[in-house]
Amino acid sequence: MGREPDGSGRIEVSGLAKRFGTVEAVRGLSFTVEPGAVTGFLGPNGSGKTTTLRAILGLVAPTAGSTLVEGAPYPELTAPGRVVGAVLEAQGAHPARTARRHLQVCASAIGVAEERVDEVLALVGLADAADRAAGGYSLGMAQRLALAVALLGDPRILVLDEPGNGLDPQGIAWLREFLRGFARSGRTVLVSSHQLAEIAQTADRLVVISAGACVYQGAADGLHGRPAVRVRCSDPVRLAEALAARGVLEIDHVADGGLAVAADAVLVGDTALAAGVAVYGLVEERADLEAMFLRLTGGGVA
Repeated sequence: MGREPDGSGRIEVSGLAKRFGTVEAVRGLSFTVEPGAVTGFLGPNGSGKTTTLRAILGLVAPTAGSTLVEGAPYPELTAPGRVVGAVLEAQGAHPARTARRHLQVCASAIGVAEERVDEVLALVGLADAADRAAGGYSLGMAQRLALAVALLGDPRILVLDEPGNGLDPQGIAWLREFLRGFARSGRTVLVSSHQLAEIAQTADRLVVISAGACVYQGAADGLHGRPAVRVRCSDPVRLAEALAARGVLEIDHVADGGLAVAADAVLVGDTALAAGVAVYGLVEERADLEAMFLRLTGGGVA
């Protein structure tokens, strides 16, 4: 007997660790994904994103920790296809099978009425190509078909790994609006992507991981719009110590002998004055998502 989902739309990852031999892909990872928002899942290549998504979907067994979907491990859910819809990179349809037939087979497997097939074909914009063999689909059309499969059970949660791969600009804009509308209806979206600019326009919340551990979890605006200051001064070491004493910990020494500080200009200037450090130049800028991502992950490639 499966476990009934609690209907919360929540994903909970707690102390997740996964080893593959001597390789520690994920270590002590914890975060929560709530309904009503698009949560972007970011990290450099090899940071453990795909392993984490596969653990959430019960495709890999954790070495330690747990992943819960609506209060239960995914494999223990009653009718999981009606709770979670997922798109992973490795998915695909038989090349000789039409999109409609592929969806009919998938619908039968999860106990969904065949009428739902035409509904999801229309939702993802494939109604006119429904009777074409999937082997003739472009990469973007194949991505839309994978999303149609995920939507068959009318799930409360979507878990997507690089869903924008192969989509043209029009398709990416369509996907953005679709995901935001899905979340606005009170449902849950967890989307992993390397397209930082697109995530900046789509996500309400972010989870950023590096080397298998969480380095940021919170509102997208809290990361995307954080202030940053570059300051040249008489004593960078003393200023860095004074800023740290005031709780400012994101401080980097830069090539010109100054500092790059994740704080606003007034705080940096007042701190320098109180510490008796002369300021020769101070420039405030709003760090974009890419800059903050690189800072959090040590320059890793998304």
